[in-house]
Amino acid sequence: MALLQNIFPFLLFAVISGALFLVYNQSVLYLHRRKVIRENGCEPPTAAKLLDPVLGIDNIITLARESRNHNLLGHISNRFKQYGQTYSTLRLGTPLIMTNEPANLQAVLATRFKDFALGPFRQPAMGHFLGKGIFTTDGAHWAASRAMIRPNFARDQVADLAMLESHVQDLLAVLPRDGHTEVDLQELFFRLTIDSATAFLFGKSADTLKEKLYSNDPAMTRQGAKFAAAFAAAQEECLSFVQMGPLAALLKCKAKVGDGELAVDVVHSYVDQFVDEAVRYRQSLDEKQHAFGAADSPKEDKYVFLHELAKQTTDKRRIRDELLNVLLAGRDTTASLLGNLFFVLARRPDVWAKLKQEIAVLDGRTPTYEELRGFRYLKWCLNESLRIHPVVPINTRLATADTMLPVGGGPSGTSPIFVKRGTAVVYCPFTLHRRRDVWGADADVFRPERWEGLKVGWEYLPFNGGPRICVGQQYALTEAGYATVRMVQEFEALEGCRGEEWHELVTLTLCGKGGCWVKLRGLGVGEPRA
Repeated sequence: MALLQNIFPFLLFAVISGALFLVYNQSVLYLHRRKVIRENGCEPPTAAKLLDPVLGIDNIITLARESRNHNLLGHISNRFKQYGQTYSTLRLGTPLIMTNEPANLQAVLATRFKDFALGPFRQPAMGHFLGKGIFTTDGAHWAASRAMIRPNFARDQVADLAMLESHVQDLLAVLPRDGHTEVDLQELFFRLTIDSATAFLFGKSADTLKEKLYSNDPAMTRQGAKFAAAFAAAQEECLSFVQMGPLAALLKCKAKVGDGELAVDVVHSYVDQFVDEAVRYRQSLDEKQHAFGAADSPKEDKYVFLHELAKQTTDKRRIRDELLNVLLAGRDTTASLLGNLFFVLARRPDVWAKLKQEIAVLDGRTPTYEELRGFRYLKWCLNESLRIHPVVPINTRLATADTMLPVGGGPSGTSPIFVKRGTAVVYCPFTLHRRRDVWGADADVFRPERWEGLKVGWEYLPFNGGPRICVGQQYALTEAGYATVRMVQEFEALEGCRGEEWHELVTLTLCGKGGCWVKLRGLGVGEPRA
């Protein structure tokens, strides 16, 4: 008792000192921020009306409801119309600035890049699946991941059209040509892109299109299809975790496939077999280089992304993480782009006819890489699809330091905005790309001709921008462009069915909720083939 009486004054002094120090620090920080705000003429943006102005629980409930109803992007678009192109709101107590101002996006993604990060919630939400890679990390780890990956998207790899052609042939083999049978191109495009991506990354394709083609053949393994299903299920679960924000750390994987296995475990097991092989390849390469010398060591017959990673590290977990991060982008973005594009093409025979006219110069043969890049109208169609249906329709950055956005504050929306550390900045390319004051009165209309002579900046962000701009964008555009050319060559016409309206399905990318159901009429049906 006496000891407690002796210690109590010191404990009381420590508590009071700590409280005073905290008050002093907060006072200094407040005065400093007020000075910065005053000197730079900063004003707050318009605030969204909330029933819960402390945590913004009603905002979370509304977003969850609209997401379930497949109207998340429609809801966000309406909010921008209501409050302007920049406004503030709350999500679970975290202050949010919603903005579609190109100047602000340039600041967040480029000029003030070091003031922003992905934030602390993406890793808890996606790390169980994707690990630590280019899409889930910040800082030094992200920089190292990007430096490791970027050289593998050099022109020689991107231009390997022979590899793409082999998978396009598998696609063409499963497509009906009678002009009457309905088929979901979106589902097949996802098979095409996972087949080509796994071939490029692992050196062996998942061959999901072949499995569909030979589904009645008992000798045909189902390993690739099981992996693809597990990958999709794990990805969908990731999205639900992302939407939970800070609560994601409390969630556990539950998504299962087939015989009840966890989807994440199926994906990791499938990829690990290739990682193990790549590390063995690296060890044998080291032995050959030791025996023959680096200059005389044998060269590979074909390029394998995974083998190049193994040359840089033998950390199996690191290799797997980087592979899954790249696979996520390589598969989903390209498949979504193709599905969204062909949904429109099936309802726009005028655009289809112009594509056929442009590509007729090939006289039925497959294009070279240079020819593919030279098709202007094809490029306009890809650009326009990415504008009206951007494959990454919404994104977020978290301020890691006190910083500013150049516009959006005050009644006029022209004043700078002071952004406190810990504030999330959310931008929505889906609504940005449909701003009528930027793109014209027909901003909601698919019109490829708008791209003739058009030069764009930060008002067009299909692949993000700044230091984190997508390293694989040329690979994606090459694959999408090549697949489109080959489809145009092989089919005289396509007709959309099962509804005229496109409805959003937002996972980690954006595609059509109902798929892309079409009827295809091949050149061999009713007329000679060119």
